[in-house]
Amino acid sequence: MFGRAPKKSDNSKYYEVLGVPKTASPDDLKKAYKKAAIKNHPDKGGDPEKGDLKVFLTDLVYASLRQSFALAFKELAHAYEVLSDPEKREIYDQYGEDALKEGMGGGGDMHDPFDIFSSFFGGSSFGGGGSRRGRRQRRGEDVVHPLKVSLEDLYLGTSKKLSLSRNVLCSKCKGKGSKSGASTTCSGCQGNGMKVTIRQLGPGMIQQMQHPCNQCKGTGETISDRDRCPQCKGEKVVQEKKVLEVHVEKGMQNGQKVTFPGEADEAPDMVTGDIVFVLQQKEHPKFQRKGDDLFVERTLSLTEALCGFQYILTHLDGRQLLIKSHPGDVLKPDSYKAINDEGMPIYRRSFMKGKLYIHFNVEFPDSLSPDQVQGLAKVLPPKPQSQLTDMELDECEETTLRDVNLEEEMRRKQAQRQEAYDEDEDMYGGGAQRVQCAQQ
Repeated sequence: MFGRAPKKSDNSKYYEVLGVPKTASPDDLKKAYKKAAIKNHPDKGGDPEKGDLKVFLTDLVYASLRQSFALAFKELAHAYEVLSDPEKREIYDQYGEDALKEGMGGGGDMHDPFDIFSSFFGGSSFGGGGSRRGRRQRRGEDVVHPLKVSLEDLYLGTSKKLSLSRNVLCSKCKGKGSKSGASTTCSGCQGNGMKVTIRQLGPGMIQQMQHPCNQCKGTGETISDRDRCPQCKGEKVVQEKKVLEVHVEKGMQNGQKVTFPGEADEAPDMVTGDIVFVLQQKEHPKFQRKGDDLFVERTLSLTEALCGFQYILTHLDGRQLLIKSHPGDVLKPDSYKAINDEGMPIYRRSFMKGKLYIHFNVEFPDSLSPDQVQGLAKVLPPKPQSQLTDMELDECEETTLRDVNLEEEMRRKQAQRQEAYDEDEDMYGGGAQRVQCAQQ
C-alpha cells in the first residue's frame, strides 16, 4: 500500500534564516551558522555591533529582549540541524517543512539548540564556560532569622535549639510534581516562567513590566490534574520540621552571623540557600560592651573618693571581684580605672580577654555644717589667700549663686527666642502685606 506524497510547502525559510543560497555547501552552512549563532546567542544579547545591551537597557527590557533572542537562536539551530543532514535537506528541498513535521526523515524532533552551539564552541562562550544548565541554575534565597542573646551568653558561650519549618523536595515524585515525572511546557509563557506586560504611559512612552506567569506560577511548566503527585499535589515540595542547634561561641559580637549552608527552602533545579542567624545582644543592666572591652559605672561618696573605698563587683560569669583603691589615692570625679583581662573573651581566642573599665562618679553632699567646714579646713590643703584689699572688696558688688539645671535653662531660652521670632513674623509680615495691598 502506497502512501500519498506530502503536499509541497515553503522550502526556502531555513536558507533565509541562515542567510545562504539553496546551493550552499556544508562548509558554507557551518560558516553561516557560526556567524549567526554568535550574533543571536541569548547571553550575548543580540547584535555585537550594538554593544552589551545590559549596559543600556533596564533589566526588565533586557529580559524581554533575551526571550526574543532565545527564540531566534532556537530557530537558527533548527535550520542548521535540518540543512546539515543530507537526508533531511533533500526532503526539505522537495517537500518543505511540513514533510519533516509529519515524520519523514527521522521525524521533526530537534536537539537542544545550546548543545549544537556547544559542539562548535566547546561550551558557552559568554558565561565563563561550563555547561549551560549548570551555569543557568539559580540559587535560592537565604532565610535570615534574628537570634536574641544576653551578654552572659556572649561571655560564656551557649547553644540554642530552634525548631523551623522549611520546604523540601517531595520524596515520592523526587521534586517532579507528577506521578510519571513528565510535565508540559506552559502555553502562557512558552516555558520561560515570566511574562512581559507593555503599558503605554503617554505619546511615545511605554513601560515594560516583567512578572511571573500566573498559569504556571513561574515554573515554566504545567502538570495535568490526573498526573499530579498525591503527596505534594503537584507543588513539588512538602513542608518539613527541622531542629537546628545554634552554637554561640565565646566572644561573638552583636550582629555576627551563624550560617547553616544549604538548609533553606529547597526547590527543583535550584541551589538551596542558607539559613542565617543574626545575633542580637540584649541590653545589660550593669555592663556595656565596646568591642572586646567591658564598661561599668560606679558612684562613690565624697568620703570614699578622698579616703578610699572597697566594694564587690559580680562579673558576668558569677565571680566576685574585689574592687578597692590604694591607701592615700584620691579619686577625681569622671575618672576611669582599668582592670586587665577582665573584659570580653576574644572570639576564637577565648584564653585572651579585653579590659574591664570602671567609670567613677563622685557624689558631693548638698551642704556642710560650720563644724564640718572647720574640720575639713584643718585636714585639707589650705585655701589660696585673697590678694584683694579691704578697700577693693568694698568697691565690688556682691552676687548670689543659685542652683540651675543647665539643660532645662537652655530649652526654656530656645522656646522664648522662637516665641519672639513668631511674634515678629506676625507683626512685620502682616504690615508688609497691608502696604502691598495699598500700592495695588
